Amino acid sequence: MEKSLLQIERAAYLPKLPKGLQGAVKVKEGEPTQSVGNQEEIKKLFPNTYGMPLVEFVPGEEVNAKKMNVGVILSGGQAPGGHNVITGLFDAIKKLNPENRLFGFILGPGGLVDHKYMEITAEIADNYRNTGGFDMIGSGRTKLEKVEQFEKGLEIIRELDIKAIVIIGGDDSNTNACVLAEYYAAKQYGVQVIGCPKTIDGDLKNSQIETSFGFDTACKTYSELIGNIERDCNSARKYWHFIKVMGRSASHIALECALQTQPNICLISEEVEAKEQSLDDIVSYIAEKVADRAADGNNFGTVIIPEGLIEFIPAIKKLIAQLNDVLALPEVKDMGRSEQIDFAKSHLTEENLAVFNSLPTSVARQLALDRDPHGNVQVSLIETEKLLSTMVAQKLEKMKKDGRYTGKFAAQHHFFGYEGRCAAPSNFDADYCYALGTSAAQLIAAGKTGYMAIVKNTTAPSDEWVAGGVPITMMMNMERRNGEMKPVIRKALVELDGAPFKAFAAQRDKWARETCYVYPGPIQYWGPSTVCDRPTCTLALEQQK
Repeated sequence: MEKSLLQIERAAYLPKLPKGLQGAVKVKEGEPTQSVGNQEEIKKLFPNTYGMPLVEFVPGEEVNAKKMNVGVILSGGQAPGGHNVITGLFDAIKKLNPENRLFGFILGPGGLVDHKYMEITAEIADNYRNTGGFDMIGSGRTKLEKVEQFEKGLEIIRELDIKAIVIIGGDDSNTNACVLAEYYAAKQYGVQVIGCPKTIDGDLKNSQIETSFGFDTACKTYSELIGNIERDCNSARKYWHFIKVMGRSASHIALECALQTQPNICLISEEVEAKEQSLDDIVSYIAEKVADRAADGNNFGTVIIPEGLIEFIPAIKKLIAQLNDVLALPEVKDMGRSEQIDFAKSHLTEENLAVFNSLPTSVARQLALDRDPHGNVQVSLIETEKLLSTMVAQKLEKMKKDGRYTGKFAAQHHFFGYEGRCAAPSNFDADYCYALGTSAAQLIAAGKTGYMAIVKNTTAPSDEWVAGGVPITMMMNMERRNGEMKPVIRKALVELDGAPFKAFAAQRDKWARETCYVYPGPIQYWGPSTVCDRPTCTLALEQQK
């Protein structure tokens, strides 16, 4: 594999570990836990992995040197730092016992089921230290939820004498990890399953998970690009840039990028839903801000839009919910695309049908058709940024006739998604992920299953971070998926009474009228700790550090 000069130098970076993981480790157990919701249902579904205690790793005296081979799986979309979870896991199990082996399953959970794997050697691990991407073993979106998958996976687990599987993924992947852990525990197969919190969207967090890995790097990557656009915008002074950023289920990325770059407008999906805003309300808000700046002679600006915005508009959310149920009906499966739309429309309530018919044809078709493997609308395919700019232009034409707008409006469009998913991890993500991998190894050595590796106190210097594990069942509740109630990890949305949103809301009127752009520049890997090791604005504000 060819390496850039940056990658050669970066390979030599030694991630920093919390004190509790630097030498021999002792396990400190906390109180028994319960799920965040639907306690009785979750307990009934997970009798063998429910109610387990929180775990913290503290410095110990004896190294647990027992033999344990481990399998690792990358699941779902890429996030910066995944390779460091694997190298942290590799180094930790080899440190416990040099005979321990690490096997990577190829292209996600499907690799376990199909028995496609490779052994991760020291040479392979060294090639991928501190690199972005998931290309060491690849990733996939196969859902582990059927007994035949669990049993097929067990065959290769037995063949390779694997003691534990580590699944690196987001909320859905870790829900699957919990189901797999429960199944193997119920059957007394002696196979442990450990999860690691990954998603650039930032929506896998709670009282125990301060941030999911990849969020830091992705937001810094997007913020560099947004800052570059702002600088261009402020130089040419003739375009409004509509910038959509990833974040289907929550607006954490949009909010973080706004805090880093101070755009004129940033929409927050959770606020749109809370205020029960319509599509027209959003368009009117943007148009008014455009008119205000035009009155000052500024016919340019930047708008940040979260990818999932359209799903949070209450009227459209209701429509999508009914469409999801209708499209989950068995008779829809063999229909053609036009038939599916006609069938869906015939089953909509009068109110939902009116909303459906009010949407541009392309958006309506998208809402009525393709779903991802989890049954969700593929909102990344809906060009919300173009939809909004077109509707804003139409609104401004009406305002011009009323004399409320005298400026010129021209739009440029951007969608930042893949650009951030495989970026070389920041120092924060490199350290955080390495610590997560090390924690996963220690959870296995301690005999734990159905746990997610966690690292807390992450705005402090890294040797003061606190590593441990949280039972996955603690984060679960029951939600409707594909027309059925299913146990899932509860997603974390932007909290409108939380410190990050409040900090943004306190400044946004000023940013809307004035040009207050901040240009963060590229991620820095060497230099002052204040620049290179800084956490996200979100983390700093949440922990007030």
